[in-house]
Amino acid sequence: MKRLAVGFLAALLLGMSMPANAQMDVSHFKILKLDGNYVRWKRPADGRPLDLSFQLVQEDQAFPDARNCRKLTTLDALVATSKLSQARVHEEILAAFAMWEAIADIQFHEAPAGTPADIQIGAQAEPEGWAFADVFYSATSPEQMKPISKALVCLNPEKRWKIGFDGDLQTYDLRYTIAHEIGHAIGLDHPNGAGEIMGYRYQEKFRELQAGDVRGALLLYGPRPATNTVAISPTPASQPSAGTNSASSSGTRGIRPRSP
Repeated sequence: MKRLAVGFLAALLLGMSMPANAQMDVSHFKILKLDGNYVRWKRPADGRPLDLSFQLVQEDQAFPDARNCRKLTTLDALVATSKLSQARVHEEILAAFAMWEAIADIQFHEAPAGTPADIQIGAQAEPEGWAFADVFYSATSPEQMKPISKALVCLNPEKRWKIGFDGDLQTYDLRYTIAHEIGHAIGLDHPNGAGEIMGYRYQEKFRELQAGDVRGALLLYGPRPATNTVAISPTPASQPSAGTNSASSSGTRGIRPRSP
């Protein structure tokens, strides 16, 4: 196993290979590159939309090969510390997934209890920072863009979280933060420029995906067909599966507070 740490439209990538002239690193978006490999989830060969599952962690999980989210636990302590309801937190997470699903040919569903999930979301059992993501990928794949095999998103339960903006940049909006980390989980890095959800610093100027976020997602997965509808339905709290580690893994640093 290898572990890497990475810092936080020329073409639409509709096929499974990357055009030689595709621009992967522009000022307003950047495709995640790990150990020299661009990564993304592999799209189905039959042309169906990419369908990824996610789960909220329901018991302690350990991921020793992760860079940031080595131990995940439930969001219970985060909910209590921030005086938020479980239902509202769940709604904000669903809304964050829906932001990406609304613009790209990718869809998400909440995995039922006892089944594996592609993306797991939980609180850090060893709190640090604010929010982080880990992306695991198959380094031995013959694909030009290596397929992501699993992703983790973890939040610091000792920080105060909120829903909505109020100008306090030391208390993070949950939807904005989760949307940022989902961006990492689907293959986007921090852009060189500012003004995007995927930007390195937390800010409260917008609560929706910006032009660079959209262009990056379209480059990876193509546009959402007009006939698709966005409908991520809540399911009962489910039991995550640790899954199987890929041939290589990477941790992607999450957003940090804006400097005074």
